[in-house]
Amino acid sequence: MRHLVFSLTLPFAFMAQGAFADGCPEVPDHSSALNGLITQLQGAETDQQAREISNQMWALWAEAPDEPSQEILNEGMRAREGYDFLRALDRFDALVGYCPHYAEGYNQRAFVNFLRQDFAAALPDLERALELNPRHIGALSGRALSLFALGREAEAQDALRAALALNPWLPERHMLRPSGQDL
Repeated sequence: MRHLVFSLTLPFAFMAQGAFADGCPEVPDHSSALNGLITQLQGAETDQQAREISNQMWALWAEAPDEPSQEILNEGMRAREGYDFLRALDRFDALVGYCPHYAEGYNQRAFVNFLRQDFAAALPDLERALELNPRHIGALSGRALSLFALGREAEAQDALRAALALNPWLPERHMLRPSGQDL
């Protein structure tokens, strides 16, 4: 009986929080803060300064819409850090299912597939993350790296240029070829 009461009250709790029809509340809007951090990144004078700014960006991207989604995200990240990729994929699948409007769920799932060297599986999630958040530098650079790994050099160079336009301090900057160079 307790399960029945919980299952009946849970949807009402989400509706009271302004949830989408899919059950996940609206994703926090950090666009203003992220725009400011991107401006700071572009003016950074040292690699260390750029890393500190990037860490602030990651903290914003990793702020999930609600407590349940945050816990799923945290579980997935812990599993990934422990190299339990199957568990991580399970958690990120659950996160994407629960919060299909949250870019970081797709980005993290793509990262796990990238680590598994399943670059073709990473790309659709990176594309979706970028549809939801076009200035997600992690997804942009992940897309570039996945394309490089798949031998799609011209597309990878374009993706890397887009990422470097936002963050010129990315570690992948050494992979950029001069514009117009034969690939």
